[in-house]
Amino acid sequence: MRKQKIIFVITVLTFFALTLFFAFNYSQTKKELDQTKTTIASYQENIKVIDFTELFVEEVLNSGEGEIDFEIRLQLENSVRELGNEEILSQWKKFIDSEDETEAQGIVKELLNMLVDEMKVK
Repeated sequence: MRKQKIIFVITVLTFFALTLFFAFNYSQTKKELDQTKTTIASYQENIKVIDFTELFVEEVLNSGEGEIDFEIRLQLENSVRELGNEEILSQWKKFIDSEDETEAQGIVKELLNMLVDEMKVK
């Protein structure tokens, strides 16, 4: 009888210890998963910013033409809206509404700085 109680107590303590062990491992794994999800979301946002920046540089800055065709403008507009960043969108609108080349150049410089800042890993 006494031996059965000892075995029972050891079994209960073992299950308790295993439960604590697995609960701790679960919480650590969950924390790592949350960090990974945050990192992935940040990289996905960075990809959008990089895609817009690449399109902007190729089609606007590197184009030798004065006017950008409607399809490219639409693609740029949709791409900048997908970023979901109101500051960048506002700067984009300033660029679109700029009156002369000098004003546009200053706005582009600010826009590119904003895009680079947005690409930094958070």
